[in-house]
Amino acid sequence: MDFRWTPRLLVPAVSAVLLVLVQIGYPLASGVARDRVTQAVVLLSAGTALVHAGATRGVRYALGFVAIVSGLGLLAEIIGTATGFPFGCYEYADGRLGPAVAGVPLVVALAWTGGLYPVWVVAGLSSRRWAGRVVLTAVGAVGWDLFLDPQMVADGQWTWCATGRGLPGLTDIPYTNYLGWFAVALVMALLLIGLDRAAGTRGANTFAASVQTAQHQLSTSEALIADTGPAAGAAAREFPDSITPEQRYREPISADVVVPVAVFIWTWLGSTLAHAVFLDLPYSAWYGCVGLGVLGVPLLVRSVATRLG
Repeated sequence: MDFRWTPRLLVPAVSAVLLVLVQIGYPLASGVARDRVTQAVVLLSAGTALVHAGATRGVRYALGFVAIVSGLGLLAEIIGTATGFPFGCYEYADGRLGPAVAGVPLVVALAWTGGLYPVWVVAGLSSRRWAGRVVLTAVGAVGWDLFLDPQMVADGQWTWCATGRGLPGLTDIPYTNYLGWFAVALVMALLLIGLDRAAGTRGANTFAASVQTAQHQLSTSEALIADTGPAAGAAAREFPDSITPEQRYREPISADVVVPVAVFIWTWLGSTLAHAVFLDLPYSAWYGCVGLGVLGVPLLVRSVATRLG
């Protein structure tokens, strides 16, 4: 990663550190105290996402992000608890997570923003094409829910009507839940592509184009102009995916994304450890590790390749 720090990233970094510290306290709490920790985790995760988005892309982008993700997430949850579509039949515990709208705690809407933002950023680092980023975001969202749902169900925050219809070891959570997550996250990601373009990002990836990447693309274009003429150089500028996978994996990750990338890695590996060791949820530890690993493994490979030069 490129660790050249800027002052505007200080607040997101501090928020991320607080998030980690509060999450560490989750297994140590119980009863009402654990409910308060859960709410604090959601508020800090959403806050970290939004202050980072505001610092790197501007306040309008941050507001657009929360409007799309939390707005659509809340709508999906309200419809879901009322009709069973698209996740399946379920209901939230009464009064444990604060104020609610139509039976859905408001912090749940913010949880969508806090959880999806790091996935969205990392998916953008993994794919330069908008379609690839959309699919990877939806896959990553399901991977995150493979941690979230078993943990919250075990804590009694919500319950499912149908049991015995889920993954081995997680039979209390129906398959329809993960299909619903994939579908809702897919729609969110499509809308976020529109937000990126409205904010002035021409490509599918908001953050991956670091200074080094831009210099590489420029030098590639100039070489093509010299060797094959202006037309080829223009094509290289228009289609940055022409660089090889090996070159892409050696591109440094910009300092602008260190915070959400770090939150993603912590969520992935920290949740795996917590579920396996502290929460007695070994099945979700494995499922979540594999699910988020679809994004996490290439991210770690890229980070190592960058360091090795």
